[in-house]
Amino acid sequence: MELLKYSAVELAAAIKEGKATAVEAMEATLSRIEEKDGEINAYVTIDRDAALAAAKEAQQKIDAGVLTGPLAGVPVAIKDNLCTEGMLTTCASKILENFVPTFSAEAVINLEKAGAVVIGKTNMDEFAMGSTTETSAYGETKNPWNLKHVPGGSSGGSAAAVASNECFFALGSDTGGSIRQPASFCGVVGLKPTYGTVSRYGLIAYGSSLDQIGPLTKNVTDCATVLEVLATHDTKDSTSVKREDTDFSSALVEDVSGMKIGIPRDYFGEGLDAEVKEAVLAAAKALEEKGAVVEEFDLSLVEYAIPTYYTIAAAEASSNLERFDGVKYGYRTSEFDGLHNMYKKTRSEGFGAEVKRRIMLGAFVLSSGYYDAYYLKALKVKAMIKKAFDDAFAKYDIILGPVAPTTAPKLGESLSDPLKMYLGDIYTISVNLAGLPGISVPCGKDSKGLPIGLQLIADSFQEKKLIQTAYTYERLRGAFGMED
Repeated sequence: MELLKYSAVELAAAIKEGKATAVEAMEATLSRIEEKDGEINAYVTIDRDAALAAAKEAQQKIDAGVLTGPLAGVPVAIKDNLCTEGMLTTCASKILENFVPTFSAEAVINLEKAGAVVIGKTNMDEFAMGSTTETSAYGETKNPWNLKHVPGGSSGGSAAAVASNECFFALGSDTGGSIRQPASFCGVVGLKPTYGTVSRYGLIAYGSSLDQIGPLTKNVTDCATVLEVLATHDTKDSTSVKREDTDFSSALVEDVSGMKIGIPRDYFGEGLDAEVKEAVLAAAKALEEKGAVVEEFDLSLVEYAIPTYYTIAAAEASSNLERFDGVKYGYRTSEFDGLHNMYKKTRSEGFGAEVKRRIMLGAFVLSSGYYDAYYLKALKVKAMIKKAFDDAFAKYDIILGPVAPTTAPKLGESLSDPLKMYLGDIYTISVNLAGLPGISVPCGKDSKGLPIGLQLIADSFQEKKLIQTAYTYERLRGAFGMED
């Protein structure tokens, strides 16, 4: 079980040196899942035989010198909204309970080319709609730090799997904070790249103009290494960007001297938990002592981010989820009277309450008579939010703040008050609206022993600045885990 303590990069190095094998790593991971996942529920699908066969094949290629990269032989968990050829992909929804894709998402293909070995699919909020991983058709995921608390969402299964050593790293998707917020709640590192950096081909869409795939890892080094593998130009995705600067691991440098860091005053007002505020400001102080120039500033429009985000995301969701109608694939109601009745019954039975709520909201804001009043207005505010960030990045290299207003809430608390759940995304969603990169790094624990996340935001395509700042802070902070 000592193998499980390795980070992804450390494990790949150990396999390369012959101190371990990809098969041993997979066997250790699978027995850990057997031991822990009954109580955590991080996974929805595991194909044990396929995982071991893939590990064996990876090991043969490593021995033959074909696979030499820094992720070769490393077990990885994939969020259940990323298509995996031949493996059930359900988006944690009843409506896709029997959907087995005939192709894999580009991000998954890139990892497999690099020699990473897929373990299985992780639990999530249904169709990525939620902030707690409680809206899943497969039951809630629990936070490994405290099983009475949520792991965050929607990539809660991926974050919980990394935190509980049930994988070495995982993929998540981030529409409004769905990588960074669970990373914060589970005490792991989570990065949302600049929009267009990672291909969305094979990601089952929620909000197409906001969704971005990214890594959840044990540390910043792993994060940079995984992003390097994921960031490729893909002609199958019209929003994919061709980048030349994807050597992200070159930014793993412990140096922030002269770096300008802005702290938005708007992020530290009412609603922010005192312990979260203290931990985040202490992290800023540590960076300042290391040579960064830290100052407060006003980032306007923060209060408009949530209504803008939920208007745009719900509108895109209502369009994207039209295809799930019981005709071509997925669940179909057993008894129906005519085509329209089949559509209605299939969708009523197949979708959960939160997904229905957002489809209805989206259909409403796109309907004639309301389109101009809501959707068009939201698009204008989105442009204003982007402009506010542009102005800020003219002065600062990095914006620093909290990931979420509180640490992980108790199970059941958020579902009883959806509006409160939506407000929990206040610090993360602007990053998606503006298409920016953001990272969550653990920066402390509250009095209940739950992790607190520090959020760093950079300008578009400035992931290297983000990684360098996060890496420097991580080195200053020292070890962080349940046992530390």
